[in-house]
Amino acid sequence: MSLLDVGKLALIAIAPTLIGAVVIYAPKWCAALAQLRPAHDDPEPEPIGLPIEKLAADLRRLLRLHDELTRSAHIAIRAHRLWAVEAAIGVRAVEAARALDVPHREPAPGATVSRTELGRLLHALVNAGLVLPTTVGPFTSDGRL
Repeated sequence: MSLLDVGKLALIAIAPTLIGAVVIYAPKWCAALAQLRPAHDDPEPEPIGLPIEKLAADLRRLLRLHDELTRSAHIAIRAHRLWAVEAAIGVRAVEAARALDVPHREPAPGATVSRTELGRLLHALVNAGLVLPTTVGPFTSDGRL
């Protein structure tokens, strides 16, 4: 009998015991490994945009700035600044409409909201409960919300 034959005989004798041990202890080993691995729980949902309070405060600030610019600045300076402020108001108004689930038209990427649409959107936001200044410049026919 060679050493190879002795090894085969020992393997045949020990194999059932090894298989039984694997069947019994494998679930315990897997559970222990699972506990060592960090849990990948679902992360807390995070808001997509800014909080509605921040959006409302920005809109109020921008509307006041727009009102001040329409009343005070020289026409040449006023045109560029008003365009920039109106674009910012449009962006914030769309974000607030999304946050409050107010129906609105999504502007194309890089496009701005027209004055008519902006007036309608500001009215819809006020109707949804957002507090804005009473005067909104040329966005509405009478200048008031």
